[in-house]
Amino acid sequence: MDFRLTEEQEKFRQEFVSWLKNNLPEGYNPSLEQNYQSGEELARAYRNFQKRLSEGGYAGMHYPKEYGGQGRSLMEEIIVLQTLAHTCEELKRTGVITHGMASPTILVCGSEEQKREFLPKILDGTHIWCQGFSEPNAGSDVANVSTRAVRENGHYIVNGQKIWTSVAHLADWAIMLVCTDPSVPKHKGLSYLLIDMKLPGVEIRPITQISGEAEFNEVYMEDVRVPREMLVGKEGQGWIIAITTLMFERVVGDAYMAARYLRNIEVLMEMARNTYRSGRPVIEDPIFRQQLAQAYIDVMVLKYHGLRNLSHQMQGGTPGPEGSIGKLLWSEPNQRITEAALGMQGPVGQIMKGSPWSIQDGFWQFHYLRARGNTIEAGTSEIQRNIIGERCLGLPKDASRAARQK
Repeated sequence: MDFRLTEEQEKFRQEFVSWLKNNLPEGYNPSLEQNYQSGEELARAYRNFQKRLSEGGYAGMHYPKEYGGQGRSLMEEIIVLQTLAHTCEELKRTGVITHGMASPTILVCGSEEQKREFLPKILDGTHIWCQGFSEPNAGSDVANVSTRAVRENGHYIVNGQKIWTSVAHLADWAIMLVCTDPSVPKHKGLSYLLIDMKLPGVEIRPITQISGEAEFNEVYMEDVRVPREMLVGKEGQGWIIAITTLMFERVVGDAYMAARYLRNIEVLMEMARNTYRSGRPVIEDPIFRQQLAQAYIDVMVLKYHGLRNLSHQMQGGTPGPEGSIGKLLWSEPNQRITEAALGMQGPVGQIMKGSPWSIQDGFWQFHYLRARGNTIEAGTSEIQRNIIGERCLGLPKDASRAARQK
């Protein structure tokens, strides 16, 4: 299949690139990794920039106009996402859950009232969303949810704890997986709620990561009263809707991540040309040249895998388990790429951001540490391989795991 842009699509891309040059925040430097000193500062920048995108006609390209979108094609949406990932990924990072998981799930599974209430506020930057799936005893086992939601007088009373909840400390709303019927097998007793993070009883505790960020959080809920209108679908459909959320995250995420990592490869190539080891540029060393070539190959494989899945979706298909392949294709290579980058720097690779002796102001040191979480977040590599084996290749389930799911 020919994945090159049509003449019309290329014209649209160039128009957006031109618009973007004139609408980035004042002082924003695309060549820096961290333009903002705190999560709150970054969140404000994200909201303002998302509003600019909406006012400029570049937010929600394939969303219907009645929900605040542009009513155009999915391919135009991908062009915008790829351009943003390559040019100003830091500005969009706060909204990854919002746009990659919350908005497509509400669009596909939400009620008409939920679509009209939430989608316009997502697309214009008013709302930031987080995802409440993982729990202390249910990381990769998404269905093993102990957070309870009990119906009472037109509300659900929610009690429980979530963990590794990205941007929860900045979020206005959450997509939340809860147990509404503990008497049935765990997959059948789950429901899917939209929860206002400012409700009484919600407590958020940031977790500082090895990279120095506090992107992840613990979320505690004690007698949180959630209106029944915030139920997505019906009670007991939570597992199916959660799978829909994860499939959207992985399929659209492949195209976004490929563009993001292609930009990182360009940063890596620049470093290799300007960093010297043993009296010559790193890029002239045959071993390092092979690592650079492999890094580029890995990103291209991810890119074309993502385009293949998007092609299927544009022809009327829905995201499937093939998205798990993409998860492996960006998480594991990114760890190899960041490790190779530090190896190219030699002893200087130990120097972090802020030192006059750091290379590229600690860009690769930060990414190396952050990449440790890649093979855990969004489903561990082990879980992804199980999904690929069972649902893509038709292999039998592990006997012990199959017995636990009965």
